[in-house]
Amino acid sequence: MTAPHASMTPSVVNLHCRTGTKVRPGLLAAVVRLRRIAAMRRLLFVLMLAVLGYFAVTTALVTATMAKDERPDADAIVVLGAAQYNGRPSPVYQARLDHALDLYRSGVAETIVFTGGRGVPGERFTEGATGREWAIDHGIPADRILVEESSRSTYQNLRGVTRLLAPREMRTIVLVSDPFHMYRAVEQAADVGLTAHPSPTRSSPINGNPLKVALAVLREDIAVGGYFLLGTGR
Repeated sequence: MTAPHASMTPSVVNLHCRTGTKVRPGLLAAVVRLRRIAAMRRLLFVLMLAVLGYFAVTTALVTATMAKDERPDADAIVVLGAAQYNGRPSPVYQARLDHALDLYRSGVAETIVFTGGRGVPGERFTEGATGREWAIDHGIPADRILVEESSRSTYQNLRGVTRLLAPREMRTIVLVSDPFHMYRAVEQAADVGLTAHPSPTRSSPINGNPLKVALAVLREDIAVGGYFLLGTGR
């Protein structure tokens, strides 16, 4: 009987040995190719399921927190920074500031913290300082305001807030940001030792555009994975 060719797969070798039929090299190569294609398809299918599962879970977490608005008595209201233009709040930041002012006036907390450094190196104003000046212009006493203005990410915002509040024996906060941002922000606050309650603004210009909301949630899904799986944004 002819010896099996060295490149034959085990199943092809077994077929050759059982039947004694010589397998043509072209047919053998085709069988090997088909098996490789089938294996790659299975792998791609598994990867696709994993990706879909990931986004299903993160989207559920993000959107569930978007609906929450908790306003317990707290030690401080913390406003997460957003873009400012030469000391003037952007529309997104303005919506957060308006909501924080409503919380302050309703007695949620007697202290308000504005966070955020310079979006671009060399800018004259920081996000935190812009928030402070806006709040003073709207009647909040300067001695009720704290400012964190060296951060470049949400985690850094909150770590800076901890440094400000810990010496004052403050720990419980109400967090103000856009709805899609709240899940990650609350989790990161817990990671730096704060007890955070979400109170998102509902007047952000992003909220009025379903496409922008969907894109924001998608970006947040990716940011959630980056933070929890890779430690990015710290």
